[in-house]
Amino acid sequence: MEPRISMITLGVKDLKASTAFYKNGLGLPLNDQFDGISFFTLNGTWLSLYPLNELAADAKVPAARTGFGGITMAHNVESKEKVDEIIKKAEKAGAVVTDPPHDRDWGGYSGYFADPDGYLWEIAWNPGLKIGG
Repeated sequence: MEPRISMITLGVKDLKASTAFYKNGLGLPLNDQFDGISFFTLNGTWLSLYPLNELAADAKVPAARTGFGGITMAHNVESKEKVDEIIKKAEKAGAVVTDPPHDRDWGGYSGYFADPDGYLWEIAWNPGLKIGG
């Protein structure tokens, strides 16, 4: 296996609402939308949204999701102000802020929100991480 993730697929309860959240609420570029699936182009990977029950059936696992799923996704940005901006934008689009942005013990600044299906996103500024180029 090569060291890369080419696509992250989220199983969602309401494809139309989740697509609107990521496209209109967060401003992610919708690459294509087929009947029953949405694809967003990210830098270096894709994000896809697929109906939860169908994704679970495809993987041969139960569709039930309860509590913390043991995974978060992170989006690193170039400043504390950008963390605040994105968290506010997500909340305005319908996300639930689970941990407001604040200084972290590890020296950075971050906050968490849950998307309409409860998937957790961390928006973080890390002074030791160069963003872009």
